[in-house]
Amino acid sequence: MSKALDIKRPAFLILGAPGSGKGTQGKVIGSIPRFFHCACGDVFRSLDTRTAIGQRFVHYSSRGELVPDELTIELWKAQVDNWRESHVYKPDIDFLVLDGIPRNVAQAEMIQNFLEIHQVFHLSCPDREELARRMRKRALKDNRMDDASDRVIQQRITTYEEETKPILEYFSNGLVTDIDATQPPVKVLHDIIGKIVSLPVFKESAQHIA
Repeated sequence: MSKALDIKRPAFLILGAPGSGKGTQGKVIGSIPRFFHCACGDVFRSLDTRTAIGQRFVHYSSRGELVPDELTIELWKAQVDNWRESHVYKPDIDFLVLDGIPRNVAQAEMIQNFLEIHQVFHLSCPDREELARRMRKRALKDNRMDDASDRVIQQRITTYEEETKPILEYFSNGLVTDIDATQPPVKVLHDIIGKIVSLPVFKESAQHIA
């Protein structure tokens, strides 16, 4: 086990369907001192494919196959360790803000071996047409025309509903806070931060840092 994760580290999880604004909120919160944003996309983009673990990832990705849950979490652990060793992430004082990982209940179970999840923020947007509109707008902005198709958008929403959303039930023992994702982003941020600063773990950490 990596030294970075030899004890459980405090973390928050941002969960929501594609287009709900997870990445936007994660990045903003991660820019606040004592918070570190860890997005699933960042983990894979930072992967060195020359390493042994990188080659295992390529073995699956080059064939268009899903990366097994165990390998996904192993890659995540390795990247968090890299961030820690480069002093980008300071696990003794930083809250980890997860976005896009875990992707299913199995990964949620694995990740709890290393993290203490203090709150799950569910960015709720029941209006699937609004989600589709947001995803289409983002795809066009990023010049990813294939991702703007109705077929791809509906498939991503369906995958979330079937694989990722059950995480909410897994963490249903008082850890889930529903946030209305249809609000302006600044109001969504206000609601998330308001909940965080009310938590005992944050109040305790603030005393130590102060």
